[in-house]
Amino acid sequence: MIAHLVSELGPWNWMVLGLILLGLELFAPGVYLLWIGIAALIVGTASLLLWDTGFWGWQVQVLLFLILSLACAYFGKRFVTSRQGDTDQPLLNRRSAQMIGRTATLAEPIRDGRGRVQLGDTLWRISGPDLPAGTRVRVTGASDTDLELTVEPIE
Repeated sequence: MIAHLVSELGPWNWMVLGLILLGLELFAPGVYLLWIGIAALIVGTASLLLWDTGFWGWQVQVLLFLILSLACAYFGKRFVTSRQGDTDQPLLNRRSAQMIGRTATLAEPIRDGRGRVQLGDTLWRISGPDLPAGTRVRVTGASDTDLELTVEPIE
């Protein structure tokens, strides 16, 4: 079935597949279909040049397509990440890390190393030494995985 489809469309099957993948990239952005589409267009170009040779069967074409898809995705990712510079807001999506250095007054005590503190409009879980309510504390660390802040008393 695959051999029949490949022979019926000729070398243009890869061009059609590449254009379909590039078109789908417009509707499902994420840049992953772009590299696969480019690989299909490269195989299509090679098919136009090598179609009448004896070794250029569908197995070789599919194998080349798979290898080029991986290579294009790898080099494409390296290209995209190398062009991304340092951001001017490195903590933009790391809200707990933005709290480091802020100070607050404990509304409730820290018991057994755990407690809560109000910073802005959010009640944060905190860890630190046992402290009574009303103690001024400074945030010294943040855990992004469990949204817990580490505090120490201000002396």
